Amino acid sequence: METSENTRIRLILLDFDGTLADTRRANTRAYVAALTEAGYPLTEQEYEANYFGMRCEEFLTRLGIADPAERERLRLRKIELYPAFFDSVRLNRPLWEFCRQFQAQGGRVWVVSTGSRANIDNVMHHLGIGGPVEEAANGGAGSPEAQAEAPLGRVDGILAGPDIPRAKPYPDCFLEAMRREGCSPRETLIFEDSPIGIEAARRSGASYFVVKL
Repeated sequence: METSENTRIRLILLDFDGTLADTRRANTRAYVAALTEAGYPLTEQEYEANYFGMRCEEFLTRLGIADPAERERLRLRKIELYPAFFDSVRLNRPLWEFCRQFQAQGGRVWVVSTGSRANIDNVMHHLGIGGPVEEAANGGAGSPEAQAEAPLGRVDGILAGPDIPRAKPYPDCFLEAMRREGCSPRETLIFEDSPIGIEAARRSGASYFVVKL
């Protein structure tokens, strides 16, 4: 793939929630279930209007949960409950098929997300997409789900929330993925859906597409 300036694109970076996969309803329902179970009233409408797309830590803090231990307990409970709502998760098939063709031509594809790695691994496994082949071979980072069979192929790398100290809209996550692949912004194409993700993509200096699911 080449840009209008004849610079070859070598790396595609994908946001996950809302870009590669439509997880909005599943994420919302899992958070509402975990919080309701713990006695924190929150409706799906309130979550989607005010908190969707935030890192879990920031979301729970803004909700008024001050105790770090309680926030961590709720974060882990949400991860446990999340798979129960995967019936509403949908893969962005046109985008993934495009990425698979790009890989077949020698390109590299990474998921770069503010979400937790465990959530990403679980959804990818549900969709039939695997984590990096190095992890599958060596039992490295990532859950067993990420290392399982991958009938729809694998991504070449994953950067998730805790991997990068400064979250989007800072461009750090995108720049780190470029650094690890030895690619410049001019050699990178980013797919994003949220305003903060789009701003991070813009600040990175790479070309980007806005995804609407």
